[in-house]
Amino acid sequence: MANLDELLPSAKEIRKQSALKEAEKADEHMRHMAAADAEKQALVEELTKPWGIPEEEKIKRASAIIQRAVRNGLHEVQVYRFPNAVLTDRGRAINQMEEGWEKTLTGGPKDIYQFWKEHLQPRGYKIAYQIIDFPGGVPGDIGITLSW
Repeated sequence: MANLDELLPSAKEIRKQSALKEAEKADEHMRHMAAADAEKQALVEELTKPWGIPEEEKIKRASAIIQRAVRNGLHEVQVYRFPNAVLTDRGRAINQMEEGWEKTLTGGPKDIYQFWKEHLQPRGYKIAYQIIDFPGGVPGDIGITLSW
């Protein structure tokens, strides 16, 4: 009856095979999660670096964004969205609206703030950095809104 054992393994053998399959799936899931975490960490590291965009290019980009918004009848526009991990305090100071919150900025978000401070604020533009989502009840992404 060897043929029957091959065709119809014992319940114990089937449980063992199922457990091995579940372990393979768990390993695969962990590999995907580790890869996603590494990718996210690389993105955050990249976002914390200054952009190095020439001032003239920044002015052209700002003008294009503002003009497009005005043509669409808007008085404000979200110009950037980024993960809270880019901030030195993960957005706590922004969420609490603390004085000096801008000192927590790094990389591109800091570049945008400095550009606004130097070129747009003197022309009457306003800028707002605010938490725009709260996954699991904790601060998530930050949005930068320019208004006039």
